[in-house]
Amino acid sequence: MTPLKNLATYYVHLLSRLGVVKFTISLASAIILVALAIQMSVTLALTGKVSSVDLVRSVFFGLIITPWAVFFMSVVVEQIEDSRQRLSKMIRKLEKMRSRDLQLTTKLQANISQLNNEIDEREKAEAARSQAMTNLEQEIKQRQQAQQELEEHSALLRSFIDSSPDLVYYRNEQGQFSGCNLALEQLVGRSEKQLIGLTPYDVYPEDIADKIVETDHQVFDNDEQLTYEQWLEYPDGRKAFFELRKVPFYGRNGNRLGLLGFGRDITERMRQQASIEKANRDKTQFISTLSHELRTPLNGVVGLSQMLLDTPLNDNQRKHVNTILLSATTLGNIFNDIIDLDKLDRRRFAVSLEPMDFKALVTDIETLTEMQLQSKGLDFRFEQIGPIPNSIMGDPTRLRQVLWNLTHNAVKFTEQGEVALTVKAEPLSEQEVQLELIIEDTGPGIPQDQLEEIFAMYYQVEGSKSATGTGIGLSVSRQLVRAMGGDIQVSSAEGEGSCFSVKLKVTLDAIPDEAEQIDHPPLDILLVEDVELNVTIAKALLEKLGHYVEVAMSGEQAIEVFDPDNFDLVLLDIQLPDMSGFDIAKRWHEQFAQQHLPPLVALTANVVNSKNEFAQAGMVDVIHKPINRNAVVHCFNSVFAIGQEPEAEPVVSPKQALSRSSMPILDLDLVEQFCETIGVKVLNDSINLFKQVMPDYMKVLESNLFAKDQDGIASEAHKIKGAAGSIGLARIQRLANKIQSPELPAWWDNVEDWIHQLSHDYPEDLKLLDKAIADFNKPD
Repeated sequence: MTPLKNLATYYVHLLSRLGVVKFTISLASAIILVALAIQMSVTLALTGKVSSVDLVRSVFFGLIITPWAVFFMSVVVEQIEDSRQRLSKMIRKLEKMRSRDLQLTTKLQANISQLNNEIDEREKAEAARSQAMTNLEQEIKQRQQAQQELEEHSALLRSFIDSSPDLVYYRNEQGQFSGCNLALEQLVGRSEKQLIGLTPYDVYPEDIADKIVETDHQVFDNDEQLTYEQWLEYPDGRKAFFELRKVPFYGRNGNRLGLLGFGRDITERMRQQASIEKANRDKTQFISTLSHELRTPLNGVVGLSQMLLDTPLNDNQRKHVNTILLSATTLGNIFNDIIDLDKLDRRRFAVSLEPMDFKALVTDIETLTEMQLQSKGLDFRFEQIGPIPNSIMGDPTRLRQVLWNLTHNAVKFTEQGEVALTVKAEPLSEQEVQLELIIEDTGPGIPQDQLEEIFAMYYQVEGSKSATGTGIGLSVSRQLVRAMGGDIQVSSAEGEGSCFSVKLKVTLDAIPDEAEQIDHPPLDILLVEDVELNVTIAKALLEKLGHYVEVAMSGEQAIEVFDPDNFDLVLLDIQLPDMSGFDIAKRWHEQFAQQHLPPLVALTANVVNSKNEFAQAGMVDVIHKPINRNAVVHCFNSVFAIGQEPEAEPVVSPKQALSRSSMPILDLDLVEQFCETIGVKVLNDSINLFKQVMPDYMKVLESNLFAKDQDGIASEAHKIKGAAGSIGLARIQRLANKIQSPELPAWWDNVEDWIHQLSHDYPEDLKLLDKAIADFNKPD
């Protein structure tokens, strides 16, 4: 095929070069020549000779075949030309394609090179990634291990925090809770999830929240920790006293994130304090009892001594009686010091201002001091500077106690020389006077470095042979004088004696003469007193004043002989062997209408009780023992001349008196009605419910008492009052009513005792109630 192809290419090339005509002529000539050569060769070979016919035939054949050959060759040439042209175009296209392929190949090579580079880089990156993955896996493993350890530490810390009884919480700068421990959840009654995002106002009552937010602001404003104490309330109403500490906390970048709070329940500490206070109350009760028991015979000694002094006596007898009176008075003042010391310890000391005969007080002190000095053979000097007021407003018991302590010390420390009492009175206005009472002695004196120390409790001057006694007189005296608005000053020099000065600013008062005080007719008096000696003294004094006296030696006897129409006045001893004077007074107020009762006046040797306590019991006045003429006359004049009467107490039916005291324990009428109407079973169910809820009521009530939450105490007592009244517990209802009434006089002073009494009485009253219901259900 290749020679033929080459031949064809040659013909086409020749045709293109010579043109059609020349090519045709040339081709015809060639064909004729070839034909002639072939014809002549064939003829010559066959015949051995060549004729003209053969020549003509060869020419003719050449002429005939030439056009067809030319046509055929032309067609072939054209086709070949077309093919050539197409082939040229194709070649050009192929060249373009080849050029493009070369470009693409070059680009592909560049891409391949780049890809190879990328593959190398990727292999390097893959290797680095593999190494990084290995490192990351190790880091993840380390982090997982650290996370696990952190979670364990966190769980341990959380467990530790939750197991702590102390409150732990934290709030952000906006005052919202961010977390807390279990103790706080129990306090507020919400879980940590519920607390997050809430403010104190969303969690606590408004009054508590105000304090919490205020202290939060102090922590943020001052940027320092704060510790304070606050009562917080549990969901069941119990209150607990917490010592709260708040500190700001910061992030790693130093920005403040909020505050951390810690709270420790110190209610038990408060309970211990309450126990101490209860011990103080027990001590007070002991002192009161001791005072009463010791004063009773002592008052008899004082009264009889005074009565003996009014009778004819020889000098030795009068001296002995004066010694007895002086000794008894000394003991009485020691009792006063002990009682006042107890009051000062409990911060319940108070002076009682009333009209008093100042001249008589000075005379008494002068007489007693002179009696003491006579027994030691010393001189007494009394001096008065300025007009001494007859009557002033003051506390006669306290002032007498102070002056007695000072004069008694002066006599005790003086072995030779004299003791002087000087009374100065400087008018400040028409109604005010500056009093100065100066007690001087010629004793051993007091060292300068001990002039203030002698007023300390139980202090005695070192090296003094005369420094015997309790060591409380001067301390109590100074506090008494300062409570009355004055002061005690001392000046002294060793070997030259001492000088004590009492300065008081007092208000003048007018007291009529004794003869003018008795402006009422003789009275029929019921004297309720259990000590025979006190009866003798009081009866003699009252009969000397012109009154008629009937005596009852016990509470039962007093109740038995008492008839409101037979007596104008009752003098009622507070401490009797079978019941107290308060019980008797309440019994009479229950049994008789207020307007039919004669005035009840308390007789007591106890100076601990206040007049308000007696007034609450329905007594119009108090006479302190030892009883004396001035006190009796002043009291009677006040009661009958002024005519003040106590307010009426509610009357309780005598048939309700199922009680160990003067007030009914149970409302039997109500219990009877309940048994008949709602039935015993329903009533017993109600009682059982009361038994279940009462301990919780008492816990909340006592916590409010420790918290000194007046509203909380009143609110809880109101619940108890309603619950007790609904089942007929009359005494518990009355106690709860008093506890829920802060407006009562001296409520704070008594509410703790009422709550303790409530806690003690309600179990016993429930037993009585069960017994009453059982008795009601017994068949006739």
